[in-house]
Amino acid sequence: MINKRLLIKNLLAHNDESSFYDKKRQLNLHTKEGKAKFVKHICALSNSNPENNSYIVVGVEDHDNEILGTDFYDDSRIQNLVNAFLENPPTIQYENVPFPNLPKDKVVGLVTIKPKNGTSYFKKAVYTIPAGAIFLRRGSNSIPLEPGTDIPHAYGNTDTVSGIENGSRNSIAHTLEGVMDFVTNRHKDMTAKYKVFKELFVVCWAGHKKVVRGNTYYSRVDIELINEQIKLFYSALDEVSISYNEDSFSITEYVALGLNDRTSYYPLEEVIIRFEDNGYYKMDSALLFDPPQYNRKMMFHIYNSNLALLTKLEKGLSLSDREQKDLLNLPSTLMICHLNGFTEAKQRLADAKPLLKAWPDEQAYISFKEAMRILRKMKYDV
Repeated sequence: MINKRLLIKNLLAHNDESSFYDKKRQLNLHTKEGKAKFVKHICALSNSNPENNSYIVVGVEDHDNEILGTDFYDDSRIQNLVNAFLENPPTIQYENVPFPNLPKDKVVGLVTIKPKNGTSYFKKAVYTIPAGAIFLRRGSNSIPLEPGTDIPHAYGNTDTVSGIENGSRNSIAHTLEGVMDFVTNRHKDMTAKYKVFKELFVVCWAGHKKVVRGNTYYSRVDIELINEQIKLFYSALDEVSISYNEDSFSITEYVALGLNDRTSYYPLEEVIIRFEDNGYYKMDSALLFDPPQYNRKMMFHIYNSNLALLTKLEKGLSLSDREQKDLLNLPSTLMICHLNGFTEAKQRLADAKPLLKAWPDEQAYISFKEAMRILRKMKYDV
């Protein structure tokens, strides 16, 4: 079992970016340009490593390998993005890896690209990349090849990558240290628990606990699979319920949505981790979200009011106390508008990112990230 924190350290220590790994300060999957760049690197790394895993490390400064972290990214449907643009796409996995020196809401992202047979290429155009484009990794660069070019598969990365992965195996010491750090250090101000599955896997979770009509919920939840140093769930706003037996651990996430200061909780997604006797585990997710529907005329008025609020923000005009409060709710309101048939609302929300990020009250940007996270879970716009 690979300790993903050790794996990231060993990748960064090996040498600079190479034909089997890349590093990024952050990913930007809100724009066509960001999606195109991400899929291009997936394509290049996959074509260059048909017999071994290749990796992208996210949240690391390029010039000196400083680990700065990035936002928690829990979208299991990122594979759909790759499938939408690539013919013969590789299987990829995105994992969130906590590091001791980072804040609770920051992690290092690890993209694992599995080996496969055959060449990956773009089956349709995106941004400046034409349909039919093929990319290959040479050193730290993802370079285009002419369509029909034979792919040289003689990089000989298999032994090097296997050595790095074998040097990143987990140990009892790492597991014990991880549990103690989670319970007594990082979450000493919360209710923290752990559960051992199959005498091998250790899941830790922490959050602010409350009981409503006999049901237990947690807010500001942090859940980690300690053996692999993977953060399974983190949310600054939403609430979750947790259940488990001897073979599985389940997380059901709820989101608070509403208009005019009236909020209700809606189930968003259920994630079930099933642990096997052979030392493997499997994660399955099911989207449960049934968004609220509102009167069309009322939504039209609310949508236009939010667009007017963004216009004032873009022009640098001062906002009244009521408008400042409305701004904090603007991301979830535009999300509701989008889910009620106002198709342009999602793009307007994405375009508002720099304005909300610059707003003095950080809650506006936190709300933006939460709204985009929910929309990503529902569908990738390609």
